[in-house]
Amino acid sequence: MIEQQTAALASLVETLVATGVAPDSAALEKFARTLAKIFDADPDEAAILAVDAKNKTLTFVIPEKLAAVGSIPLSSTSALAARTARERRAEVVNNFTASRRATVFEGVPLGRRQGEVIQKIMSAPILEGTQIHGVVQISRKGHSPSNSGQDFTQKDLRLLVSLSPTLERFLKLILAGK
Repeated sequence: MIEQQTAALASLVETLVATGVAPDSAALEKFARTLAKIFDADPDEAAILAVDAKNKTLTFVIPEKLAAVGSIPLSSTSALAARTARERRAEVVNNFTASRRATVFEGVPLGRRQGEVIQKIMSAPILEGTQIHGVVQISRKGHSPSNSGQDFTQKDLRLLVSLSPTLERFLKLILAGK
């Protein structure tokens, strides 16, 4: 089942690359849905951030609504995505609400009920060799850890890391269109 889902994600990226144009909003939503499904998550629980080396920031690509909110400085000490990019290291945090973090992006309505926040999260670098191009995050949202789904495992994290080549191709397509 997971092999089919990861193959579907790779196939979607190849289809998008073959068009030669940056994905539109519908394609970004389909990509988020396909990525999230691999981890039994909702589309708004999948995030991809691109590194802007010139400005030394991370900018949201998915969810698209978060791109307009702002960017995350790579130097941020409270942002998991910035730490992931700086250290080029993947990690799981199953008690995310206990972590010191920036919450400005969680305040953007993405179709969730009031009070549903990120409880659990996986974060992994998107690399080409040793070059960082972005960060992928899969989260579980809810009112509490107990109602936000199962904990992420090291197996889940290894799977997320294994998607880096596919995600890197997707990011290159996005960045070529800007």
